Amino acid sequence: MTTFAFENENSVFRAAQAGKMAEVDAEYEAAYAKLRADGVQDLPMLIAGEAVTADDWLEVKDPSTGQIVARFPQGTADHVDAAVASAKAAQPSWEARGWQKRADIIDKAAVLMRERRAHIAAVMGIENGKNRLEAYYDVDEGIDFLVYYAATLRAHEGFNLKLGKPFPDETCTSVMRPWGVFAVVGPFNFPAAIPCGMTTGALITGNAVVMKPASDAPWSAYEVMRLLHDAGVPKDVLHFVTGGGRVVGQPLIDHPDIGGLVFTGSRGVGMNNLGSFVGNRPRPYIAEMGGKNAIVVTDNADLDKAAEGVMKSAFGFSGQKCSACSRAYVHDSVYDEFVSKLVAKSRELKVGFPWERDTILGPLINQEAVDTYLDAVAGAKKAGGTFLLGGNLANQGDLSNGFFVEPAIVADLPDGHDAFRTEYFVPFVALARYHDFDDVIHEVNQVEYGLTSGIFSTDPAEQQAYFDKVQAGVVYANRHRGGSSGAMVGGQSFGGWKYSATTSRGAGGPWYLLQFVREQSRTQVE
Repeated sequence: MTTFAFENENSVFRAAQAGKMAEVDAEYEAAYAKLRADGVQDLPMLIAGEAVTADDWLEVKDPSTGQIVARFPQGTADHVDAAVASAKAAQPSWEARGWQKRADIIDKAAVLMRERRAHIAAVMGIENGKNRLEAYYDVDEGIDFLVYYAATLRAHEGFNLKLGKPFPDETCTSVMRPWGVFAVVGPFNFPAAIPCGMTTGALITGNAVVMKPASDAPWSAYEVMRLLHDAGVPKDVLHFVTGGGRVVGQPLIDHPDIGGLVFTGSRGVGMNNLGSFVGNRPRPYIAEMGGKNAIVVTDNADLDKAAEGVMKSAFGFSGQKCSACSRAYVHDSVYDEFVSKLVAKSRELKVGFPWERDTILGPLINQEAVDTYLDAVAGAKKAGGTFLLGGNLANQGDLSNGFFVEPAIVADLPDGHDAFRTEYFVPFVALARYHDFDDVIHEVNQVEYGLTSGIFSTDPAEQQAYFDKVQAGVVYANRHRGGSSGAMVGGQSFGGWKYSATTSRGAGGPWYLLQFVREQSRTQVE
């Protein structure tokens, strides 16, 4: 494997280390104030080099206030057809530019994303309710994807490789070629980073792209698509269509001229896509579909770090992360002490407007998510669960128009309860005691997902045993900044096992780009 120098963007961490967080706050607050002053934005689809509107509009509402903050066109199958046709026609010339020029354009996009970081972060705050620090992390991850994938392509010289000479007069080469047009379908929870990473993976390897964002949060993705165009990606190579899954998403997935699909979202949608997309003909489908992620706290864990790691993983972005910790198994000898620390730390988390400086938990994305939270609470109570914290709505006073809930910690549920098996995607973590190490690993592995997991143990042998036996694609030991979450590009390749993913090569890792190309073996005889 070819190695290369790469350094994560990490702007918030670097600002904090340099004592410059006041500057970050001022930058964010200025961007936020401008957005509010500008009012509701009517923004277009981007198809074949044109800003396209439609007869009907998709309203984007601030989940903190219920106010409309933007409107996007409600696209149709005709818009999909136009975007795919243009992309298909433009793709050969984009491939012919060569990997060096494509990498240069992606590097320029990283520069533009840095310049627009505060604006995109502020958009995120009013679009999907992500607090200001996590919004900066989101934009930084997008920058990391741009820089890392460009560096990866250069390090491998476009994945072109000289092979052996079966006969003296033969010159043999392996060349990785794009599939053609990729459909990119993004999620609401990382509305800048994930669309940026998926789109970049397809573009930099020579594919054209038609991108559809989540209907709850299309604005951040729109800003990413615009900066890619501004960096030099031809407008007939990269297209942006908006609308619901049935009227836009399904026609895009079903389109006969789509060569590949990359998707991040729920397991249900992801598996339906798998059947309809790959079942039609062999072509790549790169999907990340969620998790039911566990952290194990052993009898020799540093309990302060373990409590912090569980808290941050369970309640970061209000639990709306596929990597969130939603179940924790704690050795019975340290259970009471750990629970005391976890509850005390979690009780200090502020639920509030995401643009306020000290807010940790912003709103859930919509009423459906609130209903999921309330159903989870009701189900846990019916089964005899004890709520150590939370379990209620938090939409009182100034928050009354938003989708706010309390962080919930529940104990005393029976083995195999839904809270230990089903992904809720809300701030809800279930606790259980364990005694035997092998038994708890077996229990961790009982779920159908296999995305992330973590262990807190000071015993290296125990850590290694967990790594070797747990069925998850991303595993952490003693990571207090996120016991099951917070993967960083270039450091933690992010991809799952079992029903968490359709491939075995994680985003932000060394093998990710190879999913967007197919090998062509070339032999030339003298």
